[in-house]
Amino acid sequence: MYLLQVFTFHLLFSLHISEIPSPLTSLSFCLVRHPAPYLSIRATSLSPPATQRTAASTSTSQSVSPDRFRVDILTESLPYIQKFRGKTIVVKYGGAAMKVPELKASVVSDLVLLSCVGLRPVLVHGGGPMINHWLQLLNIQPLFHEGLRVTDAKTMEIVSMVGVGKVNKDFVSLINKAGATAVGLSGMDGRLLTARPTPNSAQLGFVGEVARVDSTILQPLVHNGHIPVIACVAADESGQSYNINADTVAGELAAALGAEKLILLTDVAGILENRDDPKSLVKETDIKGVKKMIAEKKVAGGMIPKVNCCVRSLAQGVRTASIIDGRVQHSLLHEIMSEEGIGSMITG
Repeated sequence: MYLLQVFTFHLLFSLHISEIPSPLTSLSFCLVRHPAPYLSIRATSLSPPATQRTAASTSTSQSVSPDRFRVDILTESLPYIQKFRGKTIVVKYGGAAMKVPELKASVVSDLVLLSCVGLRPVLVHGGGPMINHWLQLLNIQPLFHEGLRVTDAKTMEIVSMVGVGKVNKDFVSLINKAGATAVGLSGMDGRLLTARPTPNSAQLGFVGEVARVDSTILQPLVHNGHIPVIACVAADESGQSYNINADTVAGELAAALGAEKLILLTDVAGILENRDDPKSLVKETDIKGVKKMIAEKKVAGGMIPKVNCCVRSLAQGVRTASIIDGRVQHSLLHEIMSEEGIGSMITG
């Protein structure tokens, strides 16, 4: 009973629900996916257009009491709490969610809630916007090659200082303040990650790949209810530091931890059947399906490495991998605590 009370409080608080919408479009509307243009966690703006409502939702009573509404949320969410309790969820955090304070707050709230009800979240973060800011303050022009940061020796120092010393610790502080216990780490700590240079290191400098994962340092943290927060800086066998893509790190950690889910927060709705049509979201597919989409060039550009990251993690035992819209508040809750989710889920 206490667990349910805690979950109710955190869920209602995190959803910013102050009024019960009328009419209530669905008993589970707080946690159910709708087409991207209508997504919002706030109760007053989650409803889809009338043409997309189901028969069940249009027949719902015009008046729902606050107590009944809270019960409905718990009823919808409880099966997912039971299903994922004790399971590890690896979340890659970046993009707009790092730049917009409201989105950052919603990610923190979601992580704390998930931890509170017994899931085991692990957060992997980049540091792009903050790193760019500090590079510019130091009169160093940020450079990119094929979507990856060109990282010379000076830039590597800034990446380490900002990513590990600033972004990581700020996020740890926010999670701790919200009521959970976060532990900040980089890939160097406990030899969590061993890096190697990328094949095109001549163009990219100190940009690395994951050569090896040793999750020994993470296991007790995860199993004791702490939230690890991982900065994507690691060293090779000689001690040379490398900047590693956060999607790659998240995928490799998910595989090493035997995670139930890998979730990548992005600045798009997910995988689109038609890149020019934001409503053509592919809600669920499998490895064969996404490989076919890549071959048909339906998946292209920056989405290809994200999809490949998901495919690699699935091949190593991760149960599902999702690419979701980090521009939507509380998108993590949408994805995990509802049948339909919010983005694109890939299965093995």
